[in-house]
Amino acid sequence: MSVMNVRRHYISTAALAAVTALGLGTLTACSSDSAAAGNTDKFDVVASFYPMAFLAEQIGGEHVSVTSLTEPGQEPHDLEISAKQTAQLEESDAALYLKGLQPTVDEAIGQSPVKTKIDAATLTSLEEHGTEAGGHEEEHSEEGHAEEGHAEEEEHGHEHEHEHEGGKDPHIWLDPVKYAEVAEGVGKAFEKADPDHAADYEKNTAALVGKLNDLDEKFETGLADKKTDVFITTHAAFGYLAERYGLTEEAISGLDPETEPSGARVKELQQMAKADGVTTVFYETLVSDKTAKTLAGDTGLKTDVLDPLEGITDASRGDDYFQVMEANLKALQTALGTK
Repeated sequence: MSVMNVRRHYISTAALAAVTALGLGTLTACSSDSAAAGNTDKFDVVASFYPMAFLAEQIGGEHVSVTSLTEPGQEPHDLEISAKQTAQLEESDAALYLKGLQPTVDEAIGQSPVKTKIDAATLTSLEEHGTEAGGHEEEHSEEGHAEEGHAEEEEHGHEHEHEHEGGKDPHIWLDPVKYAEVAEGVGKAFEKADPDHAADYEKNTAALVGKLNDLDEKFETGLADKKTDVFITTHAAFGYLAERYGLTEEAISGLDPETEPSGARVKELQQMAKADGVTTVFYETLVSDKTAKTLAGDTGLKTDVLDPLEGITDASRGDDYFQVMEANLKALQTALGTK
């Protein structure tokens, strides 16, 4: 199987100097109500989907009004921008998005006159991940990854439309270290765009990065001693998380959660599950679990949720990013047989 070196980069402590005991719970000043966008007396931010909206709320605090273009429970890859949302963008002070994940959002923000456009994909490094990602046994060249990606696209019969340019995996928020890098960049962008509140943005960013650093340590410690490094998912969203913590993600389909797997891929996964001691097939809350349950039933495996955190709903195992990520950690610990 193709695997990559795990490179461990810990969050810079310099950004933690200003960490305070600031509570980072749900901020009442922030709104996910689409009617809130534009023309408020706050710094108006339109965010593309939940992980971007969460950053804006945590960093902006009482000074921002945040609107998410993707409704809770809506699969973000399928989002179509409405005329109303396009108008909201024009009235906003900033747009925060992740280029390559939602093509209609990329197009709308690209054409929008909004003054501050923050692309999270430029604030950290993106990598290429296919149906399998992570691990630490061997390293492949960029050319090798590109060839592998093209082969997967041909096998599945279409290109993954929501991949970043060059086939890069956009799911950076599922790695707390990369998400912290993005948070630092968003904080700096807010400070520049709204200098009157720069000190608060800097303080809030430092507090958020501190919490993400703590989360990284929880994953590092919690996944250190396990029976197997391999986990199976329906959607190849966890490549960065796998790489960060020395795991190997095997996805039933590729980066596109709606892609149906080939019969050969299902057979390969069945054989691999037996060989690697895999116990669980993970599915997610916003996409049908039919494929996961079919594979699990054929192989005698369990099923469980591993949430890619593309939106928070009543079905989510937590009310925010941190709660759901800790639920993901517990699910992985159970599946991988940690001690």
